[in-house]
Amino acid sequence: MSASDASAHRPDASVWRSTREDLSVLLGLSREFNLLDGHDHDDDRVREALIPLLDGDEFGQVWQIAALDGAQGYCVLGWSYSLESGGRECIVDEIYVTGRGRGLGAQLLDAALRGARDAGVKVVFLETEAHNERVRSFYQHHGFVREDSVWMRQVL
Repeated sequence: MSASDASAHRPDASVWRSTREDLSVLLGLSREFNLLDGHDHDDDRVREALIPLLDGDEFGQVWQIAALDGAQGYCVLGWSYSLESGGRECIVDEIYVTGRGRGLGAQLLDAALRGARDAGVKVVFLETEAHNERVRSFYQHHGFVREDSVWMRQVL
């Protein structure tokens, strides 16, 4: 951890790689995140997507944080593979922390990125809403750079 990250580390918070035992807490946090962010939430769909991440390392990882004061959060990483990136890459699919502005998000992101590095990830991507300058500033502070790529999608 660099000196600039030391201020973000809270000794009263624990970060760990999530397991199936964490499923109900993760579902609640995901529900809260989606409600706040204006996205649809379906417990069955989220549960079905979380279980493979909690049971192994084939598709990605889920990380959690909890502080003594009750604040908590999670970060979901999903693996992919790219010639351009030189191998395994990942996307920060979701990150959410209750009680923002206290360094928990930085601590959670740092742990998740270490987990990605340990899993052989070469490049990490993430997506933000176009209007959300605050969150882009947070990610830039943690080493992410803006790209000119335009994401497109097709639901299958």
